[in-house]
Amino acid sequence: MRVIAGSARGRRLHPPAGSRVRPTADRVKEALFSTLTSRFGSFEGLTVLDLFSGSGALGIEALSRGAAKGLFVDSHPESIALTRKNLDLTGFAAAATLLMLDADKALQRFFSEGVHFDIILVDPPYAAKELSERILDLLADLMLISSNGVIVFETDSGYELSLPDTFHLDSRKVYGDTALSFFELAD
Repeated sequence: MRVIAGSARGRRLHPPAGSRVRPTADRVKEALFSTLTSRFGSFEGLTVLDLFSGSGALGIEALSRGAAKGLFVDSHPESIALTRKNLDLTGFAAAATLLMLDADKALQRFFSEGVHFDIILVDPPYAAKELSERILDLLADLMLISSNGVIVFETDSGYELSLPDTFHLDSRKVYGDTALSFFELAD
């Protein structure tokens, strides 16, 4: 597990202990950020939400590439501690906010505070299909994405999310047992 590009390129991150957290494979992360780079050109000034952050690797990759702010949400204390450790290791702690909350409560909080994101990275447990659907519906209801923003869901490749009318599927890419779905606001 490493940072692929940007100011912390090549830095090895602390991996999660045990099997509770499933880190995104480097090749999937490379493909994800290649797609986002094609879309945005630069990460400069972007605000990124890493929902179900685990080790924080996805949000840290965005910060390494120049994102202005990263918000990391996970309900498990070990994941928050690991994310903090990796943010300290890469020097991005000052650009990050960590919240130990359930994902839906965090999204409600962001809504009440008027927070919007350019990129929302959602990597829920693969077995939690109902949770994934609930989070996508909540994102549609709360409109936390900026007008030109993107939501990326990482799921099991055999599972396709039901799409709310608020979003359209820009692309879906499969890498072995992992799928990345890129959603943006519908016209």
